[in-house]
Amino acid sequence: MSRRKIRLERTFAAPLEDVWELWTSKEGIESWWGPDGFTVEVLALDLRPGGAFRYAMKATAPAQVEFMRNAGMPLTNEVRAKFTEVVPRRRLAFTQLADFVPGVEPYEMTTAVELSPFAQGVRMVVTLDAMHDEIWTQRAVAGMESQLGRLAKLIEGRS
Repeated sequence: MSRRKIRLERTFAAPLEDVWELWTSKEGIESWWGPDGFTVEVLALDLRPGGAFRYAMKATAPAQVEFMRNAGMPLTNEVRAKFTEVVPRRRLAFTQLADFVPGVEPYEMTTAVELSPFAQGVRMVVTLDAMHDEIWTQRAVAGMESQLGRLAKLIEGRS
């Protein structure tokens, strides 16, 4: 099924290598991945096309714990993804199974990250698939916006 794409763009005053490392290392991902109120533990990270990317995302803040419980969802969700593209310091893409929505058949979603150096730092474009309906799409976008905000704070703190 073809779904619309959502595009989010950020710029960072940071070296390209630093931004790439935050997207592609266990320590980097665990330091910012996941929306506010969640923590992430990387379980597998095989950075090559066809390689596994698995992580456990756990609700830790009271509001997120309450939302998950009220939605009938587990507090910890293991995400299984597979890298489809890895172009060092340029492009990263992966598919993951959206298997966490109660009452909805699991389906694949794609996320792509493009990094481009420019004089002041790095331009990053994240493209993700819309979900099965508008409410869940809005939640996915809000979650990605939140985690990109965490990434920006982390990069600013390193400067």
